[in-house]
Amino acid sequence: MREILGRRRRLLSQRNGGGPELISAALSFATEWQWPVLPGVAADPQGRARCGCPDPECTVPGAHPFDPGLLAATTDARMVRWWWTNRPTAPIVLATGGRAPCAVSLPALAASHALAALDRKGMRLGPVVASPTRWALLVRPYSMEQLGELLYAQDFVPGSLRFHGEGGYLALPPSETGPGAIRWERAPLPGSAAPWVPDVEAVVDAVVEALTRTGVSAPEL
Repeated sequence: MREILGRRRRLLSQRNGGGPELISAALSFATEWQWPVLPGVAADPQGRARCGCPDPECTVPGAHPFDPGLLAATTDARMVRWWWTNRPTAPIVLATGGRAPCAVSLPALAASHALAALDRKGMRLGPVVASPTRWALLVRPYSMEQLGELLYAQDFVPGSLRFHGEGGYLALPPSETGPGAIRWERAPLPGSAAPWVPDVEAVVDAVVEALTRTGVSAPEL
């Protein structure tokens, strides 16, 4: 029975991708950029829209930590290599905040319009992570107090904006999750140094202004 289960895991790994590409990316994030990562819970192989965690109504299937928990995130190469050697298709989950960047995310359609507006404005952005449903703009780490003051100063903040700060997480490319593949909409520049990211104030101000000016509806997702 153990041999059959092992063969099934290998077949699933081959079918869903993963392997060397995921472990290489996870090691780069952890060792070259010093971003603490950990493996996320996989999507349910019997139904990709469902999560492999015990929650039947999970809202981020295959894109969150479960076992190990978020506090296990590390930059240790030996631990990262061990995780993805044993779980070659596991999504790469970034523990946001601290030494790692935070993120501001919004629905994909609204995000594409917002990025186009920011490009026309000439604003410099850092990497942008995209899933089929949401895009996340990476920003410098911020505190909850800083975020609270920033939001209080806004006349209007779309309810669909989400903030991945200290104690949060974000799936990174080239992960496969329930909704689909995680990719770079704006990839980091090649090199070993951690990519540059803007301040959260600049991103929130610009995104809110862009959404307001373009009149793009950003529904809750």
